[in-house]
Amino acid sequence: MRRNVFVLPLAVSVLGLSGWASEETTKLTPAAIVASYCSATQQAPVKAASMDMDIQASLPGLKKQGRFHALRKINPIGGISYVMATFEGDTAVRNQVVKRYLEAEVEAQQDDNSTMAVTPENYKFQYKGEKADGGRTVHVFELTPKHKRKGLFKGEIWIDAASFLPVREAGALIKRPSIFVKKVAFVRTFDIRDGMPVPVQVQSTVKTVFGAAELTVDYTNFALGDGDGSADIDNR
Repeated sequence: MRRNVFVLPLAVSVLGLSGWASEETTKLTPAAIVASYCSATQQAPVKAASMDMDIQASLPGLKKQGRFHALRKINPIGGISYVMATFEGDTAVRNQVVKRYLEAEVEAQQDDNSTMAVTPENYKFQYKGEKADGGRTVHVFELTPKHKRKGLFKGEIWIDAASFLPVREAGALIKRPSIFVKKVAFVRTFDIRDGMPVPVQVQSTVKTVFGAAELTVDYTNFALGDGDGSADIDNR
């Protein structure tokens, strides 16, 4: 999500003058938090990177499972590829769940990200308050799409109070990706490293006309580096 976004001025000051000293920080309004989030995500560096990707997938109704592992690479312009890929498990899970997930991820990177970005242009942000999350404070916003567009979802986002970068997105897609899919719900979590939101885990439940599919995607061993590689999920 790298685009020009109008950002409201934000001034947070600590006053320490004799006679009327105060250590309190100015309380941010929801609009100021959203503005800071837009600024932080716009300024987050785009760098080549790699990480291990492990997918546990299943078709519970058919009692079929599978596991996919690969080195996921991201090039400097955001393109995704998978190398050293392996799969163990049922062929139906491989072809109908894992392969479709990977193809959708690559396709999403080829689309206009500005139309799917979590920004005020695409969503209404409703502030729900602060909460603690693993030692950090986060601002929770309910998200309602302004358009019925592919890739948009209804749900919520957690914004780190220190960096204003996202650490969690959760919800359900508002537009069905195909006539065979009834609903797609997900939870995406991120860690903040080198000023970037780095994916940690994605949990998805896809309800289709053929039954439910479940995926848990874990990302480990994140490293900055060359993102070149070729996607190959057919012959592994």
